[in-house]
Amino acid sequence: MPVITCIEDLKRLHQQRVPRMFWDYCESGSYTEQTFRDNVDDFQKIRLRQRVARDLTGRSLASTMIGLAVSMPVALSPVGSAGMQSADGEIKAARAAEAFGVPFTLSTFSICSIEDIAAHTKAPFWFQLYVMKDEDFVDGMIERAKRAGCSALVLTLDLQILGQRHKDIKNDLTAPPKLTPRNLLDMAMHPRWALQMAMTKRRSFGNIVGHAKDVENLAKVTRWANENYDPQLDWAKVARIRDKWGGKLILKGILDPEDARAAVDVGADAILVSNHGGRQLDGALSTIRALPGIVRAVGERTEVYLDGGVRSGQDVLKALALGAKGTFIGRSYLYGLGAMGQAGVTAALEVIAKEMDVSMALCGVQKARDFGPAHVLVPQDFEGRWQQAQSGLSSI
Repeated sequence: MPVITCIEDLKRLHQQRVPRMFWDYCESGSYTEQTFRDNVDDFQKIRLRQRVARDLTGRSLASTMIGLAVSMPVALSPVGSAGMQSADGEIKAARAAEAFGVPFTLSTFSICSIEDIAAHTKAPFWFQLYVMKDEDFVDGMIERAKRAGCSALVLTLDLQILGQRHKDIKNDLTAPPKLTPRNLLDMAMHPRWALQMAMTKRRSFGNIVGHAKDVENLAKVTRWANENYDPQLDWAKVARIRDKWGGKLILKGILDPEDARAAVDVGADAILVSNHGGRQLDGALSTIRALPGIVRAVGERTEVYLDGGVRSGQDVLKALALGAKGTFIGRSYLYGLGAMGQAGVTAALEVIAKEMDVSMALCGVQKARDFGPAHVLVPQDFEGRWQQAQSGLSSI
């Protein structure tokens, strides 16, 4: 059992233990990857304030997210094809999250299906939905999520058109991988991964195949997806899905204060400040830079969460200090999943929790829910003085 002291340890193991195309799928952004890098780098510009001579007994990371009690304000993000990083990966991640007391979010493009997760866990999980042109498919997914007892719907708004990720194109990414000479050699160099994949029946997109119209096999999934992302998704359609769902709704992909206000107006129980991990609009702001302006725009009218670039417990604290009520982690837990399966996801959560606890204490704070602006130092120009090029007048 390797000694894990930080998320970076899991990242190195992950890269060693999975075939290259699935490592590249995890560790990539769109186009130049500027936003992908900024998501991580901008956290490093914020400093924590060390305070001393404080009572540090009775510390607690416990919080709530949309009314759900959580052991720490961290949820597992929806990640497509997580079951290709480790066999039955979504089941493993959901079990680790359940045992740790944090929410798990299943992606529409997961390998394990909604029904698989419901059958292998007891705690209600969250389901992430992509809006497709096929309304029957969308309505069917919502009904399946209801039957599975999902306690929140995470509706993604920033994937109406798929951003280009160069590595996926060069690797000719598929799930499972095509049996080309290059891929066969790569799999042979990762025998443990290959053996586990050979032993599971879950190697395709469990929420899509057999559920989407005329998608009876894996070969049709990619074409169906590329042709069915809904470029006409607007706030009226968001309202229709809200009404169809009827439960807790988190709107994911908010990066602009105007959109944040619109999300509140349409009835979001929470908004997730997200740029899709830097995988959609390259050149967009990092989420931690965008967060303060969005918090100001919505005030107390809804809960604000953040994903993108969270690689440590210190990052979680910084997001809380800038106004987030909780964070989502994607790559941080995916590194653990690819490295060591369920045990690796648990290790990632343990690392983040320990870093939060120690760092919070050294800042003189007992409760994570009390961590706020007074506990960090932010550069004066951190948010930037951006202006809309068209008018040259309105700063955002």
